Amino acid sequence: MVKVFVSSVIDAPAAEVWAVVRGFNDMPDWHPLIARSRIEGGHAQDRVGVVRDFYLTDGAHIREQLLSLSDFDYAFSYCILEAGLPLHDYVAALRLVPVTDGNRTFAEWQAEFRTDPGREAEMAETVGQGVFQAGFDALKARFGQSG
Repeated sequence: MVKVFVSSVIDAPAAEVWAVVRGFNDMPDWHPLIARSRIEGGHAQDRVGVVRDFYLTDGAHIREQLLSLSDFDYAFSYCILEAGLPLHDYVAALRLVPVTDGNRTFAEWQAEFRTDPGREAEMAETVGQGVFQAGFDALKARFGQSG
């Protein structure tokens, strides 16, 4: 299994960052790689078990399912059902932790998955830097923080 862990500190209160990232269908509003998204079946986006069907800016199509959502813990987890990338048994989680010193947020995003032999480093980089860190950088910019 490939394991990816990325963390960052965002200069905004955790409740404010959570308000942005909480919606399972809201990624096009804050993540630069997501072009459009919809929840299948017209269900509420915060219902555990819903499936989001989305497209990346490069046209790639992905379907993911919400596995858990906790407003108390500022956390959710999800799995990939279908992707145009060699990501198998992919499960990921995003969690925000309040940093009381300065009213900031410690954000962590992690995933475990299998991939085709020989592509482990490439897929770890794609997920870790191309998706997770890109999302954190976009959140930092949204809250007026550079890099």
